[in-house]
Amino acid sequence: MSKTEISVNGLKKAFKNKEVLNGVDFEVKRGEIFALLGYNGAGKTTTVNILSSLMKPDSGEVEICGYDIKQQPDGVRSSISLTGQFAALDGMLTGRENLMMIAKLRGVANPAEVVDSLLERFGLTDAASRRADQYSGGMKRRLDIAMSLLGTPAVIFLDEPTTGLDPEARIEVWKIVKELADGGTTILLTTQYLEEAEQLADRIAILHGGKIISTGTLSELKKMFPPAKVEYIEKQPTLEEIFLSIIGKKEEM
Repeated sequence: MSKTEISVNGLKKAFKNKEVLNGVDFEVKRGEIFALLGYNGAGKTTTVNILSSLMKPDSGEVEICGYDIKQQPDGVRSSISLTGQFAALDGMLTGRENLMMIAKLRGVANPAEVVDSLLERFGLTDAASRRADQYSGGMKRRLDIAMSLLGTPAVIFLDEPTTGLDPEARIEVWKIVKELADGGTTILLTTQYLEEAEQLADRIAILHGGKIISTGTLSELKKMFPPAKVEYIEKQPTLEEIFLSIIGKKEEM
């Protein structure tokens, strides 16, 4: 059985007497993609900030990779990486320079070799010498995630990683996330996109009213609802499918 990498029990947090988290409980296993689903303001980012040691909880217990968030915050920080809603890049630096800066800060051995490998893996080799502020939204997000992999963290927090991206860039990010989990990285993903949770998550937790109101696989969550009425109709392609089909045909010309 896979080891538990994230353990959260009775997590509470309030701001100016407004309760945001009121007893949040969940666990995430090694190599699992765990999606925290909820509307804007549900407390997803607050949860991630507490789990990544950026914010102190009012009460509750959190362990990341066996480290207690209150007693061993340095151990937690050495085991994780965080990619926020907005790419944390220095626009004045090139893509390669951004990666090299983080690699040196994290004490990565053979930084140049590691950086070149990440640039190739994320399809950024040709743009490596361009300033990051000239990158498209999808390229910035790919570079941001590449930076979060430096130092090979055991756990990665992705806080709404595809917000503001076009459909093609979103699918690029989804592919990268799946590859990371296949390699054994544990991923906690927050999102308000139902489709994103459906595409990526091994398990989904629904955060509402300051608590996790339901947790399970997509199949388990579907069982909570009445059986759908079966009607035989012609399936229409989604706008996303149409868009990607057109883009693909254009590239083939």
